[in-house]
Amino acid sequence: MPWGLTRYQETRQLHFITFTCYHRAPLLDTEKARSAFVYALETVRRWYGFYVVGYVVMPDHVHLLMSEPERRTLALSLQMVKQMVSRKLRTGKRRAFWQARYYDFNVWSESKRVEKLRYMHRNPVTRGLVASPEDWAWSSFRHYVTGEDGVVEIESQWTARRREQLGIEPVARLRGSG
Repeated sequence: MPWGLTRYQETRQLHFITFTCYHRAPLLDTEKARSAFVYALETVRRWYGFYVVGYVVMPDHVHLLMSEPERRTLALSLQMVKQMVSRKLRTGKRRAFWQARYYDFNVWSESKRVEKLRYMHRNPVTRGLVASPEDWAWSSFRHYVTGEDGVVEIESQWTARRREQLGIEPVARLRGSG
């Protein structure tokens, strides 16, 4: 990400986030590595209270479509995910696991939300890793098609319907109100 790029946060918009492994090295090229990322994402999601609308873990980068966290900042949430993953997976003398910083695009409309979800879900197919998006286990695609729960809780119509059936109503909180 270029220096001096303006970030628009505390806008109540979704954020399309991209960050990469150090020098685009395929450090997430194993099932173990991608699964470690997914578990770290869910752990941090719970800690900081953000919701994930979509994700894909690729061998050398990650895309997230997420809200801002209820507790702390978006930057701190991403730092914690990256730190948990690098501590678990870093081996040998490699000092850096992730490129510094991240790319952040505010998603301001429903059409942009759909565009970003389609882009991230098609990414493994575009890269030639699988023939179809449902064949890539490290994304939110299967959840959108089947409602299947994965490691990461995805905020979708399936999740909303399940909460409604359980009688769980959303609670709106202002930032900093506890």
